[in-house]
Amino acid sequence: MDLPAIDVEVVPEKFEDVKVEGPSFPCDLFDTEVVHKIAQALLPGLASACVDNTTGGLFRNPASVAVDIRKEMVEYLTQRSESFVAESVILEDGADTEVSEHPFDLIFDFVDDFASSKRNLFSRVSGWLLSERREDRIDDFVQEMEINGFWLLGRREAVAQTLLKNVDFKNAFHCNMNFGSTEELDEHNPNCGFRSINCMNEGCNSSFCAAHMEKHDSICPFKIIPCEQHCSQSLMRREMDRHCITVCPMKLLNCHFYSIGCQSTVPHCMVEQHQSDNLDSHLLYVLQLTHKDVSAEDLKRRVEQLKQLSPNELAEAKSVRSLTSKVKNLESRLGPLEVTVPKTENKENTEVAVPETENKENKENTKITVPETENKENSETTDSVSTFQLKLNT
Repeated sequence: MDLPAIDVEVVPEKFEDVKVEGPSFPCDLFDTEVVHKIAQALLPGLASACVDNTTGGLFRNPASVAVDIRKEMVEYLTQRSESFVAESVILEDGADTEVSEHPFDLIFDFVDDFASSKRNLFSRVSGWLLSERREDRIDDFVQEMEINGFWLLGRREAVAQTLLKNVDFKNAFHCNMNFGSTEELDEHNPNCGFRSINCMNEGCNSSFCAAHMEKHDSICPFKIIPCEQHCSQSLMRREMDRHCITVCPMKLLNCHFYSIGCQSTVPHCMVEQHQSDNLDSHLLYVLQLTHKDVSAEDLKRRVEQLKQLSPNELAEAKSVRSLTSKVKNLESRLGPLEVTVPKTENKENTEVAVPETENKENKENTKITVPETENKENSETTDSVSTFQLKLNT
């Protein structure tokens, strides 16, 4: 790759002239997660190059060119990764081009550039690149290479390590330390932040570098953690959602009387306690359904009458239907509900309009209990409710 001329003259160092005082033992540990991710991207890239290079040909197929194209691909990626530092300097001095610094993104772009360079004329002009058949053929060839053991994962990871070391000039994903003896290196390896460790949670087979242990531990699906809804159980993170919405005793439920007015949400384990503590309000909601035009004060008195008559029977009701049925049975034993007529400030007898009964032969006077009226002329008050006799209009 020819580099454009720059103002500053750069004289490459001659490493053969540098005198090394003693042997150097480098630490060759990498971020295994990034290495594995890069290695996984190499095989689809190779498959794309092979498929696009042989599309429309009569005597060639992807398998026939895989070996040669793989060799070209490794050489191309190595050259691009080695010249990456120089390319990044040129890009920084150029236009406002944003380039990712993550090694996987960089190498993925290199792989894509190589695959694009191997496309034959037919694949460039026939609309092949946009066809669904192309994607299917690439996927099929990837599976074929995996089944036949072509370019095993271990060998791809070795290539990925070399590429990663070339582009990771900030040493964020590999260790660049060197030691003067094997003893020093052996002492460093057990403490290196890039050493590979396995997850200690039972059932998890993940492997990662030591620097990412806390990150993995925070998302590991096999880690035992306390219930998110604060019940007494501890379970695997991957089972948490199912536990919380099914069997957790602390999952929130709508009150069984939600449909008639109780808007409370209570933990599953406290539903019975809630119904016991709020029996009065639940009875009031039921009575409001059957006595719609009766005041709240009259209904509250009715609630007390029902509780005095059979408190245990009412406490056993766990649903709207059950409580309504029990209330109706108890009301049949209590008799009609007494309704209080509002007070009036007029000292004279008030005629109350009573609907005419269907039986015209029955013209007996009807008695309605009303609160005593205030007598403005007489300052004395009475302690009991007076009864007014009202005549029905015939």
